[in-house]
Amino acid sequence: MTVSRVQRCAVWFGKPSARDEAVFAASGWHLRVARPDTSVQVGMRGGDLVIAVVDLRGADATHLAALESILAQHADLPSLALADDTTDLADPACQRILARCGGRLPQPLDPQTLDAALATLLASPRRNIASVGGESAVMLGVRALLHRYADVELPVLITGESGTGKELAAHALHDLSGRRARPFVAMNCGAISPTLVQSELFGHERGAFTGAATRRMGLFESADGGTVFLDEIGDLPLDAQTNLLRVLQEGTIERVGSNHTIRVDVRVLAATHVDLEAAIAAGRFRQDLYYRLDVLRLLLPPLRARGSDVELLARQFLDEFRAGHSVQARGFSAAARQCLRQHAWPGNVRELLNRVRRAAVVAEHALIEPADLQLGQSNAQVVALDHHRDRTERDALLDALRATGCNVSASARRLSVSRVTIYRLCRKHGVSLEAFR
Repeated sequence: MTVSRVQRCAVWFGKPSARDEAVFAASGWHLRVARPDTSVQVGMRGGDLVIAVVDLRGADATHLAALESILAQHADLPSLALADDTTDLADPACQRILARCGGRLPQPLDPQTLDAALATLLASPRRNIASVGGESAVMLGVRALLHRYADVELPVLITGESGTGKELAAHALHDLSGRRARPFVAMNCGAISPTLVQSELFGHERGAFTGAATRRMGLFESADGGTVFLDEIGDLPLDAQTNLLRVLQEGTIERVGSNHTIRVDVRVLAATHVDLEAAIAAGRFRQDLYYRLDVLRLLLPPLRARGSDVELLARQFLDEFRAGHSVQARGFSAAARQCLRQHAWPGNVRELLNRVRRAAVVAEHALIEPADLQLGQSNAQVVALDHHRDRTERDALLDALRATGCNVSASARRLSVSRVTIYRLCRKHGVSLEAFR
């Protein structure tokens, strides 16, 4: 299947920050940086989408004059202005530039505000992949890879712990690709009986086995022209692995009970939370199939590695649940937000979604509390542990001071710390050296 890929290019007149570059990449835009005080020709292929970003941050008179000249040369180029507290918005040249631009990029810049600004600027807004949410650096990188992989007609192996959103990522790859109008068909390889996997994947002829009363199309035939997503690929039986290898190598299948070859046009996406290389060593997975699947790799990070995304996603999940259900909860208390940040999230995003939904149902007040999230006990244990550590630290400090006659240097040697640390511990635990003496 031939796919025409439209390149999205943003020509940035100024100096973008690393964060600016990451946000544009996460939204599927190639960023080209150009100095406004040099002669720049903005070239593009037919059908490509090019916009200009006019960076007004800290611009002086010379910089503003150069930007005005650029806008005059490329009057038909869609443009967005970027300003912050260092921008003199009262300057006449700055006002003229803002008037010429089709919009302003809001600050702080993130994928959602960028998408909203672009949707307003462009007649045909780009497809949304908000389901793969988050604003952490690692998730911006994931979103950038989704755009990069979407229209490349190669298999993608999606890895990560259970609950990190591998199927959402597969849907995003399909929705961003040239196959988006064709079927997306998914199957969990570990949820199908080994005796039925071949039939589910490749179909069967009437009478092929007991119970096969009619001819049946399989997964690959029904997804022709589209995308097949095979979740938990490591659980696929070896005989089915052999036939899957044929699909990837030759683009053909055979129904169970038939020797007639059928050509199919599908893109295969696969996901796993197990170590396939270990499965190969144990003889449970074909090495040649692994190399066919692992052409492009997408690693989804665990929720504990995504920083403030935990609170952002919790808020998003609560808002979505409230939209369809009448509940008291409107937000999260400070204690609940602290619990969200401290929890290790072994079940990742799936666990967070379930805890937020349950909390929204059981909460009796506007703010969800730790007990509603069933994280209160965990938080209490953390507080108790911190209290125990502080008490042990204070007792050790007092013992050292008593044993040395309140000699700071000797106490520091006794505890294997510096004199500065002894003074810091005294302040922390309210110990007065003069009163102690």
